[in-house]
Amino acid sequence: MSGLLANHEERMYRAKLSLAGLSVGDAFGEMFFSMPDKVDWVIRSRSVPSPTWHYTDDTEMAISVVRVLEEHGTIQQDELAKRFVDRYWQNPGRGYGGTAHGILQAIGKRTPWQIAASSAFGGMGSMGNGGAMRVAPLGAYFADDVSRAIDEARKSAEVTHAHPEGQAGAIAVAVAAAFAWNEREKVSDQSGTRLIECVLDHTPVGETRQGIEKAYGLARDLSVETAIGHLGNGSRVISQDTVPFCLWCAARHLNDYVGAMWTTVSGLGDRDTNCAIVGGIVVLAAGERSIPSEWLCARERLVF
Repeated sequence: MSGLLANHEERMYRAKLSLAGLSVGDAFGEMFFSMPDKVDWVIRSRSVPSPTWHYTDDTEMAISVVRVLEEHGTIQQDELAKRFVDRYWQNPGRGYGGTAHGILQAIGKRTPWQIAASSAFGGMGSMGNGGAMRVAPLGAYFADDVSRAIDEARKSAEVTHAHPEGQAGAIAVAVAAAFAWNEREKVSDQSGTRLIECVLDHTPVGETRQGIEKAYGLARDLSVETAIGHLGNGSRVISQDTVPFCLWCAARHLNDYVGAMWTTVSGLGDRDTNCAIVGGIVVLAAGERSIPSEWLCARERLVF
């Protein structure tokens, strides 16, 4: 029992480290929606936004994932759905998308999550980026068991994303997070390439995987503008328009949290979600000290 407890504690350290990177990235990216007249100048000059940085639904839902793992060591889907809804009703103004509002409200009115999720988009289910945006801490938790990470990532996404693309995005990000942790003491110029190779080995066939294949083929020093021309930047708020760009950014800056955030936000698009995904991955390789202390202080306190 003591060995299992120690293993759980080690896993929770990784999950909470990823959550720190995710939440700071989320709040950092969110700040760039509030400065439309000067966003280009702020990014070019790397002028760090003034506090307080408020996090969004990305962090809210990631906290629920972490809490379920903390209490159960696995994704209990009914419990995860309940936590999503409870936190949603506490603050529905956190930036939830229209589809998320509908699904969470339906679950809150006692519609089974399986029905609520599968009813979205005329019965196709959501292929949105929500499953991917919250899953990096889960990949961190199961970094010592990638096959388990894949299964648990799919389960975590299914609660709100019945479409295979929404689940594929979650799987891809979870695998990337696991890779980042396992690569942390041996990051090299080839680590980014190996990260995307690892993700491709495990991501189901589909449009998200096709986008990741494009990311694999793009030079890491390519301009961000050119990269998003090939990959998208999350403007469509779907997995296949978000995850490939995020993985390209993470691969480019696997050992540089600050650099990763500035590159990611310069792509604009769904900037809070993009930065959340990339932050939750990169911090696992770059380490907790890679997040500037002033950025941690700028982000509002996490409420568990």
